[in-house]
Amino acid sequence: MALPLEEQILEVLGSAKCLPTYQFKKKKKMLLELVLNQALERDIQQVWLTADFIASVGKISKGFLALSIPALPSRSAILCWIWECVWWSLSSEICRLCFQHNTPLDAIAQFRKHIDLCKKKIGSAELAFEHAAWMSKQFQAFGDLFDEAIKLGLTAIQTQNPGFYYQQAAYYAQERKQLANVLCNHDSSISYPNPDPLETQTGVLDFYGQRSWRQGILSFDLSDPEKEKVGILALQLKEKIVPHSELIITLLSNAVAQFKKYKCPRMKSHLMVQMGEEYYYAKDYTKALKLLDYVMCEYRSEGWWTLLTSILTTALKCSYLMAQLKDYITYSLELLGRASTLKEDQKSRIEKNLIKVLMNESPDPEPDCDASAVKTSQKLWTDRISLAGSNIFTIEVQDFVPFVQCKAKFLAPSFHVDVPVEFDIYLKADCPHPIRFSKLCVGFNNQEYNQYCVVEEAYQKSDILEYSSQGPVCLVPGKTRKFTFRFVAKSEDVGKKIEITSVDLILGTETGRCVILNWRGGGGDAASSQEALQAARSFKRQPKLPDNEVHWDSLTIQANTMIISRVPNISVQLQHEPPALTNEMYCLIVTVQSHEKTVAKDVKLTAGLKPGQDANLTQKTHVTLNGTEICDDSYPALLPDIPVGDLQPGEKLEKAVYIRCGTVGTRMFLVYVSYLISATVEEKEIICKCHRDETVTIETVFPFDVAVKFVSSKFEHLDRVFADIPFLLMTDILSASPWALTIINSQLQLSASMVPVDQLESFVENVVLQTGESASECFCLRCPQVTNGQSGVATGRYVISWKRSSAVESVPVVCTVITLPHVIVESIPLHVNADLPSFGRVRESLPVRYHLQNKTSLVQDVEISVEPSDAFMFSGLKQIRLRILPGTQQEMLYNFYPLMAGYQQLPSLNILLRIPNFTNQLLRRFIPTHIFVKPQGRQADDTSIAAA
Repeated sequence: MALPLEEQILEVLGSAKCLPTYQFKKKKKMLLELVLNQALERDIQQVWLTADFIASVGKISKGFLALSIPALPSRSAILCWIWECVWWSLSSEICRLCFQHNTPLDAIAQFRKHIDLCKKKIGSAELAFEHAAWMSKQFQAFGDLFDEAIKLGLTAIQTQNPGFYYQQAAYYAQERKQLANVLCNHDSSISYPNPDPLETQTGVLDFYGQRSWRQGILSFDLSDPEKEKVGILALQLKEKIVPHSELIITLLSNAVAQFKKYKCPRMKSHLMVQMGEEYYYAKDYTKALKLLDYVMCEYRSEGWWTLLTSILTTALKCSYLMAQLKDYITYSLELLGRASTLKEDQKSRIEKNLIKVLMNESPDPEPDCDASAVKTSQKLWTDRISLAGSNIFTIEVQDFVPFVQCKAKFLAPSFHVDVPVEFDIYLKADCPHPIRFSKLCVGFNNQEYNQYCVVEEAYQKSDILEYSSQGPVCLVPGKTRKFTFRFVAKSEDVGKKIEITSVDLILGTETGRCVILNWRGGGGDAASSQEALQAARSFKRQPKLPDNEVHWDSLTIQANTMIISRVPNISVQLQHEPPALTNEMYCLIVTVQSHEKTVAKDVKLTAGLKPGQDANLTQKTHVTLNGTEICDDSYPALLPDIPVGDLQPGEKLEKAVYIRCGTVGTRMFLVYVSYLISATVEEKEIICKCHRDETVTIETVFPFDVAVKFVSSKFEHLDRVFADIPFLLMTDILSASPWALTIINSQLQLSASMVPVDQLESFVENVVLQTGESASECFCLRCPQVTNGQSGVATGRYVISWKRSSAVESVPVVCTVITLPHVIVESIPLHVNADLPSFGRVRESLPVRYHLQNKTSLVQDVEISVEPSDAFMFSGLKQIRLRILPGTQQEMLYNFYPLMAGYQQLPSLNILLRIPNFTNQLLRRFIPTHIFVKPQGRQADDTSIAAA
């Protein structure tokens, strides 16, 4: 029966401790074969067959720990390779199993244990680069395992992903490169050994980690030191031709892809910088610039100026070695700026090189560049000088931090068209030496103004670094230079914005090379917003400067201004009597007077409802200049551009505008007067369009309130009327106007279901109502019998014709139509009508007749009884029963004899009909219940009254 794996390993190691060196080496080979053959073929296969993952990992872990127990002999440095191969074989399988069984933390812990065990076992110092290469391979292999597990479904996070292991692999690859540069730095005269000490007769090695020149030697003693040196030299010369940069770039590229996948932007940027530097070392300057340019944008936006300076320095070397003019100029401009952390002497050197390039000369080489690459670049620069191509370069400085700062500021947020537009351009240089520019020009959204905002200086190209206090565009480092411009705006731009779209500062001359520094808008660069925020948060007191200087941080960019119309010199007055009344022709008198010194030409008036209000108000508001007719819905709410003519100086004009408001509410009305006038600005004559507008808020109210009610002949309120029984319709007109109203006429327009009892006449004709006063009318009506099922009957319309009492005669009369309410009509079987005098007298007979009319088609049995009253005696039938034929009436006569004076109750007449649901209370509303009784007067008094 075979022993378990860990027992076999311990058995081999135990027997190897007391063996001599050559036999110990054979035991190591046996151990390697044991591990690779038995463990990997039997126990690991058993993992997949039995799924006994924990037990199998435990077995391999014990074997791994067992390998770390024995101590190597003191002279067995070469045997490190044997141990490392065995350790990695076991460790990689443990890591693979942990990943595939979703325990990544165990895999990472195992790999760290493996690295801690091996990282200090360097071996031969002369071949230390081999250990760095092996460490790089370990991290790369683990990263591949990690990435493979992720593809199979494992979840990684930002802090634990394969990118960190690819990054560490690249670090050891860089260390390998450094060690190779130190250990393999042989003279070029030394050639590769012949015969090749790295070749063997069989083409294979007996043991892992064994040197080819030691084949068949079982002792570790250096019997042939010269042969050992030749072998080491061959390995070093082989290492010298290894493309280290390609290996590093590949590993860094893998790491960047992982960090990009797991959204680690700063780690990605950091590694991209290293990739760019490796491309630089590999002399692939195009790819280096591409990567470095990409990273620069992020470092600028976040303000990592030290890192940015380092990247710019590398980019400047690349552009120099490729003789890229525009890139070389761009990086030089930024390295001279305030964001650069270079020393003054370095900036001075870069500035002088920049001037040489602008003078069409070759710049001095950048420090620490490869000598062969410098020679090649000098030839390229010579070719660039001899070329007759375009030498004008436009550089957009908005995306980086140049050595010149620019801010544009209009002196006011708006300018009248008859006032010159003024603005300032502030420039500040951060370079070591004063510098002269050849031209400063400003661009606007209206390019016609560009010609007025140019400053130009002519100088020799050799004087570009010569300071001249008289130079128009000479900048001194640290000093703010101000340039003031002014121009006259065009009348067509009234109401528009004038915006600075660009500021161009030209460095150099057309005879050499010309660089145009272009700022979009009013200036600013990649660092301006961050500096402005820091200045706003700073509580540091600014030092006092001379009167002609300003603090740069206190300046703000104002890149646009508004052109507004000339201040009008006319007056507009509005005269009216608010509030407006519904549907009346409300008169608004507009008075325009000119105070101009010259003639105001082409005067136009716009009047009406101000735009932008509620759509319902717009639909119910109508404006006209003709006040003799009522506006209908075809009239607009706003009358635009009414021609008025010309106004002489001091002339006054009045115009009446009539407004009809169909609904109540608050409205805002606009009166806009425009005219043309000539003006002279900066000895230039322009035509100015001026305007004056006035707004007025007018409240619209109802002129009066109309109350309508139905009453009986006794003026009792009726909620319903009875067919063919007369009733009264009463109207009350209550004035709600603050102004006196004249009721011209009123008219009752009855519907077909209503019939007037008397002739319909107006009782309020030409009545004047003050505020709060009312006028009433009363109409006697009758409703014929209606068809069955009709619940309500239309009464008709009440039309009131009125106008303001203060209005002139030409103002039309307003007709207000009031729709009368519907009334419920019911049928009654018996109608009682009482005929009695208007008053009685004590102790005098008072005859009373009751008329009973049958309203049905049936004979009605009626029982009549009279209840006495203490104030009257009476004669007549006190109780009677009779029949009334259909459509006929019966008359009952009684003589009442009053006993006391005053408002007395009459004897009550009770009528009983034998009809279901009919009560006496229904007929009581038709029978009078009280009468006024006068006291008995003297005879003389009666005679005198009769005479009167």
